[in-house]
Amino acid sequence: MQAWRKKLVEGYQAFRAGDYNSQKALYEKLGTHGQNPDIMLIACADSRVDPTDIFDAYPGEMFVARNVANIVPPSGNDEAYHGTLAAIEYAVTVLEVDVIVVMGHESCGGIAGCLAGMGEENNTGYVGSWVSILNDAKNELVRKMDNRGNLQYEMELEGIRQSIRNLMTYDFVSDAVEAGRLTLQGAYFGIVSAKLMLADDDGEFQEVPIQ
Repeated sequence: MQAWRKKLVEGYQAFRAGDYNSQKALYEKLGTHGQNPDIMLIACADSRVDPTDIFDAYPGEMFVARNVANIVPPSGNDEAYHGTLAAIEYAVTVLEVDVIVVMGHESCGGIAGCLAGMGEENNTGYVGSWVSILNDAKNELVRKMDNRGNLQYEMELEGIRQSIRNLMTYDFVSDAVEAGRLTLQGAYFGIVSAKLMLADDDGEFQEVPIQ
């Protein structure tokens, strides 16, 4: 048996013997009555950053969308970037979540690619096209920092801020925010330290205490 197939099969068997066995009633409820999460979380597809692990969430508690570098594209690109936007629209208009959390993370490969110019060349493929959404924010940050400080880290934070701003370019999001039905929240996870930071109203990130 291939190693990846063995991992899938053994992982499934462990799930059935463990978490599913202890949460069978929850799965039956969710399968029968549907989901009603209060939180949407937009996170990076990076295998090292699992939102449900970080926030200790049970099935049904979070509506999660993941993509390279946790990017939300601005309005006007609906046809080209429909996957993430479809999830956001569903979360806001159908599930009526209370909050959308955009969570970036340490050592993000998508951010590193953007900084390396991946989105500035012709024929850079799907990843280059996707991270090019952050080019304006990157160029402004590079100009401001002028080779000072940790550009990768600062761009990871700026990418979160940009995605929050981009969310507000959609009427169904801005209308819900202005009506007080929806909150937008930035978050950042440090892989090495496992530290979480949340953004305040000014976009400044503060560490969340462990206890």
